[in-house]
Amino acid sequence: MKMKQHTSGFSLIELLLIIVIISVLAAIAIPTFSRWLPNYRLKQAARELYSNLQRTKAAAIKSNSEWRVYFDNSVSPGRYFMCSGMGANGAWDTPSGLGGDDVVAMTFNLSSYEGVNYGYGNALKDVNGDPFSSSIVYGSAPVAAFTNRGTVSTPGYVYLSNAKGTAYAVGTPGTGGVVVIRKYNGVNAWE
Repeated sequence: MKMKQHTSGFSLIELLLIIVIISVLAAIAIPTFSRWLPNYRLKQAARELYSNLQRTKAAAIKSNSEWRVYFDNSVSPGRYFMCSGMGANGAWDTPSGLGGDDVVAMTFNLSSYEGVNYGYGNALKDVNGDPFSSSIVYGSAPVAAFTNRGTVSTPGYVYLSNAKGTAYAVGTPGTGGVVVIRKYNGVNAWE
């Protein structure tokens, strides 16, 4: 009796067909992904800012002292500093990364999110319905200061945008210390 030998594998035609199918799927997926990616990066940057404001508030309560977040748009893309205390001069001024001596606990760079920077994108008015004066609106200084009770001394917002004109507002609408995140919906309203 003769035994049959079975061979398994792919023929050249089957292999070429699989390569063609993968190429077609990639040609469809890559443009879609590249349109989606800038908004994803912006959303992640806004969420991280939201989380860091919450973290600063919690640290102020836990340490029973004032903590601050300084927003810096002197570089592009911008950055912000989480500060845990005053420096040697005994007064809040600016973080050590900006020439002052306030104690910097953490530094966050918007350059981590390609294409994201401070700005209000296509929005015509800020969250309160007023014309924009700046992309960082916290009183007279670009600082969110949380007290040991979790409140913020001056309400305000920071606006982040990308090249597509999409914008997010992250901030504290009142002195109670509540942190919110809002997205511009494209028809002159923040949600």
